[in-house]
This record gives sequence, structure tokens and C-alpha cells, in this order.
Amino acid sequence: MAVTQQLARVPAEYLAACRQSAAESPDGDHHWDPPSADCLDLDWAPAMLERACELTRLDAVHLEALKRATDGDSGIDLDFLNANPHAIAFFSNSTPTALCPDAVARVSALLGEIDMQAILQSVLDSGAGSELGYGFIGDPTEYLLGHFGALREFYAEAARRGLLVVLWWD
Repeated sequence: MAVTQQLARVPAEYLAACRQSAAESPDGDHHWDPPSADCLDLDWAPAMLERACELTRLDAVHLEALKRATDGDSGIDLDFLNANPHAIAFFSNSTPTALCPDAVARVSALLGEIDMQAILQSVLDSGAGSELGYGFIGDPTEYLLGHFGALREFYAEAARRGLLVVLWWD
């Protein structure tokens, strides 16, 4: 089973309710179950997207926004989501991370400014496609554009609704 990047956009109240459920439950059950419409599976795309941006020397501000969009921040305590037997990152050793609504809005705006089509074209034109990683065979453009577009839309909707984004690998 492959470990893939997962994201969920949730209101702060939902996260607080999950935290309270975990604290009150004898076995730490947080009842984490965000609506599927508010979840995104990025598969293995995050590292490849980041690598493409590094290869084309994307400016630091936009590269950092992409990293935050897929890494989150550790400033919000989410240890309760990764306590057994109810850990959401069951196949990963890392604790979930999150971005607060203000950070989500900033990341969303910056993702909207990234021209991933041009970045990927530059990587392929330079012959550096094999440096994207994961032994991808063939042209990764469709795969990466699809995942980047989904990520950008996911963050835009989270920003529009003032939601947090929780991230983990599962």
C-alpha cells in the first residue's frame, strides 16, 4: 500500500470538536471524518511538483508557498489525531500538520500566481524530466498539472470559506 499525501479543509470548530472528543474518549477517539468533498489525495505529486519548481529556480516566495501547501505548519497541536488506535496517519511516523485560515489565504493567493504549465515545459525542454523523481516513466505533465490544479482549487475554496487545512501522509 502506497503512502500518499492527504489534505482536509475543516472549520476551526470541527477541529476543536475532534480535540474535545479525543480528550473525553477513553481510547482517544477523535471522530475525525471530514466530508469527502473537503478532502484531497495528492498521491506522490508534492515532491515532484516541488522538484520541478526547484529545477526552474522558482522564486523563494512561491516555492515556500508550495512547500507550505503540502507540508503545513506544526504550530497547531494535532497530536490527538495521531494517537493510536485512532491515528489518521496510520502508515506514517509523522504527526499531521495544518495551516490556519490566514495562512491558507496567503498560500492560495501565491499558488494562483504559479504557472505550472510553463514550469513543467521548461523542465522537459531542458531534458531534466528524469530529475523529477519517483522513476516516473513518460511525460509527467498531465499527472502533475492535474494534481497542481486540484491543489490550487482546494486551497482557493478553503480560503473562500475561511477554513483550516489539515495535512498528513497515509
